[in-house]
Amino acid sequence: MAIIQPPADERREEKLKAFDRLLTIMDELRMNCPWDKKQTLESLRHLTIEETYELSDAILENDLEEVKKELGDLMLHMVFYAKIGEEKNAFDVADTLNSVCDKLVYRHPHIYSDVHVEDEEQVKKNWEKLKLKEKGNRSVLGGVPKSLPALVKAMRIQEKARGVGFDWEKKEQVWEKVEEEMQEFKAEFNVCGEQSVDRGKAQAEFGDLMFSLINYARFIDINPEEALERTNKKFIHRFQHLEKRAQEEGKVLSEMTLAEMDRYWNEAKKL
Repeated sequence: MAIIQPPADERREEKLKAFDRLLTIMDELRMNCPWDKKQTLESLRHLTIEETYELSDAILENDLEEVKKELGDLMLHMVFYAKIGEEKNAFDVADTLNSVCDKLVYRHPHIYSDVHVEDEEQVKKNWEKLKLKEKGNRSVLGGVPKSLPALVKAMRIQEKARGVGFDWEKKEQVWEKVEEEMQEFKAEFNVCGEQSVDRGKAQAEFGDLMFSLINYARFIDINPEEALERTNKKFIHRFQHLEKRAQEEGKVLSEMTLAEMDRYWNEAKKL
């Protein structure tokens, strides 16, 4: 098939010079800065995770200036890892970039070969099949990182299962499953008074309920991680308004009634 070429990029040379500048600065820092000389793959890991979350925050806030800055920080980390790989005679930045380019070409046969696809869904299914073949995983779920946060991991597990056809056919079926899990949880654990709860069983049932809700969110094209984070931010905003108003009136939160706090909370909802 004929590949549609992107329009001429008038800034391509400038972009290449900027990347070359970053590589040069990385070389200089690695040779001359005591902190940079000391870093290892392991020592950078937690910093990279932190930078990724900072980028995520900027995206959720739709702060493009911060997105630009955080992307720069992450690019620095990628170049740093590649520099350490070069020092270990394992790989360098060219190896890294060529590797991802080769992967993109291989996993887009509908662009770079003669495979025909009808829609985005078929592209995603082909991607997962090729990924499975490429990595030699025995399980479709073998490529899901073990250290992913549980909510994100649930999303990826469901997406990968869908990639090989293991999925519900209609969103109504998924909602029925949500209601079923909710009723099971309610019947078992909606207890009163001093009646004890089997914590292990309650945790398992609650996990099933959350998994089914994540599944339904996927069916109606909602990212549950993003939805929950937006709710977190909304709660923080309203609670901090409550704290501010209480302080303005010389009150201590722990000594206020719930009705008093609700008044400030409802104020915040209107802001």
